[in-house]
Amino acid sequence: MSASAPERALPLAVTMGDPAGIGPEIVLKAYSRRGDRGLSAFTVYGCPKTLAERARLIGIDVEIIEVASPAEAMALFGSKLPVVPIAVAREVKPGVPLADNAMGTISAIEQAVRAVVAGEASAVVTAPIAKAVLYAAGFVHPGHTEFLAALAGSLVPSKRYHPVMMLASDLLRVVPVTIHVPVSDVPRALSRRLLYETINITWRSLKSDFGIDEPRVAVAGLNPHAGEGGTIGREDIDLIAPAIEELRREGLSVTGPHSADTLFHANARKTYDAAVCMYHDQALIPIKTLSFDTGVNITLGLPFVRTSPDHGTAFDIAGKGIASPDSMIAAIRMAADLAERRRSRAAAE
Repeated sequence: MSASAPERALPLAVTMGDPAGIGPEIVLKAYSRRGDRGLSAFTVYGCPKTLAERARLIGIDVEIIEVASPAEAMALFGSKLPVVPIAVAREVKPGVPLADNAMGTISAIEQAVRAVVAGEASAVVTAPIAKAVLYAAGFVHPGHTEFLAALAGSLVPSKRYHPVMMLASDLLRVVPVTIHVPVSDVPRALSRRLLYETINITWRSLKSDFGIDEPRVAVAGLNPHAGEGGTIGREDIDLIAPAIEELRREGLSVTGPHSADTLFHANARKTYDAAVCMYHDQALIPIKTLSFDTGVNITLGLPFVRTSPDHGTAFDIAGKGIASPDSMIAAIRMAADLAERRRSRAAAE
């Protein structure tokens, strides 16, 4: 990061996502509702032509202006949508993803992260990408989270970064220990060290980024009934419980392993500030059931703030004007809040 955080307000850096998906339109819809939703200023990294064509298609009246950097956004944002131009290689048709356009999507993420690391923007907000499309273009990372960790390591190489994916809403925060891993590989992917680091980063982020003085983390078991005392698998006893105990000895409020089937009802959710789960669907099914349109994907453990909507590219509805911008709006608001909290904490140190 830059040596000292500037005191002046900085805009957010928002990426357009896959140009054929709903990313361009949820960005446009978020901008069109900036006033009534109280959104902080942001600069879009993407294709101005694609954004203008999508705006016309879905009936949004917006003036798009190209800028060289986020620094120009603050004065313009009230009346024009500032865009750092990143051209697409081929003409965009909503709902028809093209591998030829993947490099523009990747470049937008890279440039947005560089802007934040350079102190030109306060946080990164990424619109949805389609990993299959990126893979076809040679993308080697399992997803956004891992790519961002690699960027952090190259741009801020002072330490090793362990990215942790959190999905958050007003009703629930969840963290999967393993993410894009086949269910059959989850038991082998888990380790005591991975569990310790993920839970530790979650607890510390709740304290520093979310301002919770005494965070409480509940940890789900891997097996039904958290292993039923070892009769339904031993991972809960041999891996998860020792990691929890190590953190408890360090003074962290961590409980578990809990049976996942009783961890997410209303009364249970009152007992913790975040739930750490063992695999992707164990974490994402409850939050998408409770908060499908308002959940936010947050990457913890990085030297910059990054948020994203908790849904995908939705190619099937792209260009139809029906995509909800609520998750993108929530991601923009949360990014601004987290970045301000980090800035205030850094100023106080």
